Formats: sequence, structure tokens, C-alpha cells
Amino acid sequence: MDTVFRLGDNLYYLAAMVLFIIGFHTMLTHANLIKKLLGMNIMETAIFLFFVATGYIRGGRAPIMQVGQDHLYVNPLPSALILTGIVVAVSITAYALSLIIRLYRHYGTLDANEIALLRAREDE
Repeated sequence: MDTVFRLGDNLYYLAAMVLFIIGFHTMLTHANLIKKLLGMNIMETAIFLFFVATGYIRGGRAPIMQVGQDHLYVNPLPSALILTGIVVAVSITAYALSLIIRLYRHYGTLDANEIALLRAREDE
């Protein structure tokens, strides 16, 4: 029974690992560049969840100190860092999508393997 409670306390970490593995698997097994980008976004989300989970304390309160009261406080630093990470992730996704559009216009495909073959033929 104790194992079930420990698993429940670490459920966020488990979910982050599962999401990361799903994103990693998607990036490795699909040749479509859009699917690779989606896999990368899933991996980013897993990392965000992991960092937010590290700052979470069950029963914790916002870190606003009150005189005469002693409470558990939640660490606000991971949440603040994740806000910056989300902005960076959205920017990278937008840039990657623009590059994918340019690749599609030039090569006529989104398959990374076909693009590699076409580039090899261009170099000959």
C-alpha cells in the first residue's frame, strides 16, 4: 500500500518521463518533418512538466510570508523559468515551421529521407 502512495506522490515525474519517451520515439521513427516537430514539442512539454513538478509541494502555499504563521511554501523559481522556456519553445517552433515551409517549396516533400536523397543528387 505504501508503494501506491509513493507512486501517487511521484505521478508527475512518471507522466513527464512517459511524455518524453513518446516525443523521443516520434522524433526517431517518423521521417515527416511536421511529425518530428510535434515530437520535439511533446518532449519540451515533458521537460516543462518535470521542472514544475520539482517546485510543487502538496499542501504548499504561495511564498507570501505572514508574521506568526509557519507554512510550507511552493518554490516559485521553476514556474518562472518555465514561462521563459515556453516563450523560447514557441519561437523555435515558429522558426522550424518556417524552415519546413521553405523546404517543402524547394523540394516538394516533407520526408526527411527524400530530402536527403535529393540533396545528394544536387551535390553530384
